[in-house]
Amino acid sequence: MGPADVAAAAERIAGRVRPVALAPADPGAACGDARVTFALEYLQHTGSFKARGAANLAAAHQRAGTLPPAGVVIASGGNAGLACAWAARATGTRATVFLPETAPAFKVAKLRGYGADVRQVGTEYAEAYAASRAYADESGAFLSHAYDNPLIAAGAGTLATEILAGAPGPVHSIVVAVGGGGLFAGVAAALAGTGIRAVAVEPEHCRALNAALAAGGPVDVPVESVAADALGARRVSQMAYELAQGEHVRSVLVTDAAIVEARRSLWEECRIAVEHGGAAAWAAVRSGAYKPRDGEHVVVVLCGANTDPADLVAR
Repeated sequence: MGPADVAAAAERIAGRVRPVALAPADPGAACGDARVTFALEYLQHTGSFKARGAANLAAAHQRAGTLPPAGVVIASGGNAGLACAWAARATGTRATVFLPETAPAFKVAKLRGYGADVRQVGTEYAEAYAASRAYADESGAFLSHAYDNPLIAAGAGTLATEILAGAPGPVHSIVVAVGGGGLFAGVAAALAGTGIRAVAVEPEHCRALNAALAAGGPVDVPVESVAADALGARRVSQMAYELAQGEHVRSVLVTDAAIVEARRSLWEECRIAVEHGGAAAWAAVRSGAYKPRDGEHVVVVLCGANTDPADLVAR
């Protein structure tokens, strides 16, 4: 997957998604002489970047006439399911979403609001995914994937092309949170050949991409993090792993404490309310896990806001 796939996705989803808004961070915020811009992708339809990939997949299959009567089925920690249900509703398609039993209640309620058939199984994404595969085999529904699908990843990558087109001045790096790797893969594909760095950020105990790089290929990892509902993939996609081999890619880890503090700082200093996964990229810069060079223009993607704001102060 490369820039051409992202460009094709951009054509398909034009007018279906909200263009990303960009905003400067406070001068000198947490990173010395570097310049930081926030990409406010949490303002996207369904509250996360996932709407881009879902819209691309739905548009591609709608054009090809390949959506079955049983509709589409997906497993998700929440955000991908929301995007799938939203895109299915827009195309008049049925959506069945499998979630872990631990998924936040507000995400479950929001899914039902989009008209999805919600089914909760197990305590991890991997268990929900196994159930979704079985359902697809039984029902004939099209099996979508939260991140391991070129159409999903290419759709996510349109975020990077919008950032480059709209940013004030040259961009040197784009920092993104990583779960299963769909957003990272799309961003890395969009940036291929540009010399712009893609920085992949994961919680210490949800490190599927980082572990794959250490092992020489995707491996199963434990999942235990305050951001696990969004970033809790047990294994990164092969596509993301291969794109992470690029020269201008950096993988970093952040603690749960850093994520919690980054999320709280976004609220207290900017009145931005994001979920823990949505704060992970900022946590990397704010904590020093990723240290920009002097003069570097860093774009930090705030990728999701499907959260209960009541715990912004409590946690």
